[in-house]
Order: sequence, then structure tokens, then C-alpha cells
Amino acid sequence: MTDQPDTMQYKARSPRNWGRTLKGYAFGWAWFDPVSSWALRRPFVPSSLLWAAAEQAGTSVEHFFDAAQLPRKNVHENKLAEALVHAAAARTIAQRKEAEWQQAFFGNSTAGPEARRMLEAERYAASHAYNLTRRHFGFMLKNDPPRIKSQTQSPEEIAAIYGTKFERLSLDGIANGNTAIEVSKPIERAAGVDYWLRFQSPSALLGDTVYARVLEPRGVKNPPTIIFGHGICIEYDHWRGLIDEARTLRAEGFRVIRPVAPWHGRRRLLGSFGGQPMMSRVPGGLFDAFTGAAQEWAVLANWARQASSGPLAYGGTSLGALIAQFAAEKIGERDARLRADGLFLITHSGRMTDATFNGDMAGLLGVDLSAEKHGWNRERIEAGLGLLDPARLPAVNPKQIVTVLGKRDRITPYASGLSLIDSWGVPDENRFVWDRGHFSMPLTMIRNPAPVARFREVMTQL
Repeated sequence: MTDQPDTMQYKARSPRNWGRTLKGYAFGWAWFDPVSSWALRRPFVPSSLLWAAAEQAGTSVEHFFDAAQLPRKNVHENKLAEALVHAAAARTIAQRKEAEWQQAFFGNSTAGPEARRMLEAERYAASHAYNLTRRHFGFMLKNDPPRIKSQTQSPEEIAAIYGTKFERLSLDGIANGNTAIEVSKPIERAAGVDYWLRFQSPSALLGDTVYARVLEPRGVKNPPTIIFGHGICIEYDHWRGLIDEARTLRAEGFRVIRPVAPWHGRRRLLGSFGGQPMMSRVPGGLFDAFTGAAQEWAVLANWARQASSGPLAYGGTSLGALIAQFAAEKIGERDARLRADGLFLITHSGRMTDATFNGDMAGLLGVDLSAEKHGWNRERIEAGLGLLDPARLPAVNPKQIVTVLGKRDRITPYASGLSLIDSWGVPDENRFVWDRGHFSMPLTMIRNPAPVARFREVMTQL
């Protein structure tokens, strides 16, 4: 076990992006966590709710108040009208660029490699600019910022989907090779090749189009593949400046499949922000997201096994790590061919109730956990969430699990993650326990990619 994030135990490849490295040195410290927590709680989530309401309202002030479910009292309506116009204009540009992107990458467009590269840059910039229109609603946050409103289904509604004892969370009918996958045209980059996969979600509860970005290293035949999940509210293809572990993994020779989680990115529902349904519908939103994602990862695992003879791993950060734990167990139980050969887990916990009720995330996101008013009680919610927990026996050989935990993590509580890897018997050399919190951990890993280098060693030994 290493407790020194400045000590390189494993030889990692040289960084290729000094901007990222400097960002790691500047912000990869424990002081960054309370700053990030404040930013998430105070400006980001409330402004995201207003931004999502604006998407429903268009340029109508009247419709905005209906969508946001806010009183008109003390609101500067002329300023609001201007904000709605700014958001609508940016949204129109982003939607147009997305349509052009779909045609160029998945359609019959004759656009060449350079044109596709430029179009992806334009689409990315337009999407980021649209997301930044949240700032136009900042003037509404001075008094009583909005919170995520609970839309929890009743116990009877959940029982109709998952059974009275949540028995259908077992995923007996998990998908495998029966789902057709479309592969986009590629983009050539200095580090390798990027392209996208898309397919219909096998989850009847989601039923939308799943997207996954694939980042392949250059010059590596049959590379090890990792399906790597992202955190809640994280939308890599739509926000600039996010810390993306996928690029570090590719630099270490991995082919990375980065699926978009339910209700994020291109899967985001109109009038919501990324991941909002997961938070507004506890526990049903978590059930739908985890069971849906596991079925989707099975489809991706099948594609990966067909596309490369190298080993296959599951992994992720935060929410993505929790999904990876769940998917590895459920998929491996049902199809040995799709079983993960390794796990790479960053800032994860051992129990969903720890992350949901005992960590700080619900408070930071302004989530209403008072599901009792919808007919639930805490014990019944915990019973259901417990079925999303990983087993005390690991889904893969513990020697092939690499884990990164932060002692100051108050989002996916450190003690919960430590208890899990203790029960799994993860060897000390595969544990990276640093004096960091949830948000400073990815930044710390930029300047010290030792966990990624160790995981590369583990996977290349298979």
C-alpha cells in the first residue's frame, strides 16, 4: 500500500500534455476538495436546474417559471429574458453541430479525416459553450437557490418493475451478443485513434441510444481493453477541461471504451442536466441506472472480446467505479466469456448506502432523500440498494484488482472502500491510499500515474 502520492513506485510513460501535468501540480492537493464541494453545491447544481428549465421554456419567461417550479417574486424578468435568449441561441448552434456530427460520423457524409477532426472540434466547442450558458442564470442564485426535487416512485411502482423483494435486480436476462453495434468513422490523433460506438440500450427501462467513445493507442496490436465509467454529472464529450483518465490509460497502451452513463451526455433527457434522474428518483433511479448500465457493459464487453484477443478489464471513477463493481459481478456470473480479467477502481465504496446516505454527495447535489413521504422507509431503501453492492468475494482474482482510495474522501466514504478491498484480499502493492479527497484524487493522478502504471503491469502479465 502506498500513502505517498509524490513517490513513483511504478515506471509510467512520459506525460504528453504538459498543460494537464501543470494542472495536476496546481490543483492536486487536499485544499481543492472543499473548494470543489462548494462549487458543486452552490453555483453548479442550482444553475444547472435553471439551465435545464430554460431548455424546456425556450425564450418564454412564463414557461420558464412553470418548468423551474419557482415563484416569480423578486426575479428580474428582463434579465431572465436575456438569459433565456442567450441559452436558446447557444442551444441552436450546439444542436446544429451535433446533427452535422451525426451525419459525418455515422451517416453517408463524404467528409474526409481532416474535415471530421475539425467538425468534432467545432461540435465540442459548441456543446461546451451551451453548457456555459448556465452562468447567465447566476443572478437568480443570490437568495434561495433551487434544489433537486424528489420524483421518487412509490414502493408499489418499484415492486411492479423489480419485484416486492427487488428480486429482478438480479439481472437474469442480461444481454450479450444479440445487440447490433454501429461503429463511427474515426479521428486520427497523435496519441492514437478515436471513434464512437452506438447501439440500442438492451434495458427496456432506458430504451435509448447508448454511446461509447473508444480511444485506441497507436501501434499496439490486440491491446488490453478497459471499459471505463465516469462520475455523476461528468460529460466528457460536452465539457472542456475535465480530467480524463481515459487518455492516461491510452498513453499506457490500453484501448479504452468509455460508455456514457444513463441520462448523461447524448443520453441526457430534455429539461434535465446530466445524471439528474438518478438523483431525483432515489432509489428507483439508481436501480434503473445500474441495471441498465450493466446490460450495456455486457454488450460492450462482447464487442471488445470480438475486436481484440487482449485481456479485458472493467473500471471507473466514482459512479463509474460503482457501476464497474456491479457489472463485473453480474456479467461474470452469467457469461464466463465476458468476465472481466481485471478491475481498476478509483474513489469507490463498498456499500451503496454509504455513498447515498453516509457520504456528502446528496447534500452537495441538493438531493431530497426524504423518500418516506412517498411511502418508503430507510430500511426498505437500504435493502434495495444493498442488492447493488459488490459481493464480499471479488468477481475477479484480487491480484488483478488495482484500487485508488482517498483518506479524505467524503463522497464515496474511504472506510467503506477500504472495508471492501480488505474483504476482497487486494494485495498491498495494488492499493493506492493517498491523503486526498474525492475531487483532488484525479488531479493527483495526473502528476503521479503510478496506479495506471501498476494496472498496466497487472494486465500485461495475463
